[in-house]
Amino acid sequence: MTEEVSSSESQAGPAVSVVAPGDGETIVLGTTRMRVLEDGSHTEHRLAIAESVLAPHTQGPPQHRHDRHDEGFYVLSGTVRFTVGDRDYDATAGTLVMVPPGTPHTFANPTGQPAVMLSTFTPDLYVQYFRDLQDVLTDGRPLIPQANIDAMSRYGTEPAAGQAVPPAPAGARRHRRTPEGQVARDGE
Repeated sequence: MTEEVSSSESQAGPAVSVVAPGDGETIVLGTTRMRVLEDGSHTEHRLAIAESVLAPHTQGPPQHRHDRHDEGFYVLSGTVRFTVGDRDYDATAGTLVMVPPGTPHTFANPTGQPAVMLSTFTPDLYVQYFRDLQDVLTDGRPLIPQANIDAMSRYGTEPAAGQAVPPAPAGARRHRRTPEGQVARDGE
């Protein structure tokens, strides 16, 4: 049960968000299952948090860099291999990995056991990237590298291998955050 709890009847201000075990939005991307615990709607879009379960032998996204947000990963169980540039780091339970904007990175689960990690995104806009990828899969389209690159480009992200991000397909628009914190497509 996801609910908002006011901290005091007499105090004005934002409500506290409580997400119970098993609650939250679920996004499935191949062998990765993500549970969105906070999509930014309770943090004035400053922070989003997700729990991800990576099945055994899951390859992660292509190495990429973000130009607009920090990304944090806290490994809860299992082992997650982070590749940052040309260096690999095997992160076990209790390890925190913080990735600032501009840093090339990716992650994977190279082991035969599931791995679980908690991820943070500041600001929150990148949660919509995962929703977009799920939409591609739900529509029956394969998640080919080009579809992933196209989705990345809408959220200030590009492949790290020095490849230029190709132009978005005809009719596609980039997303931006309105002053009110809503997601909008450019041109709206």
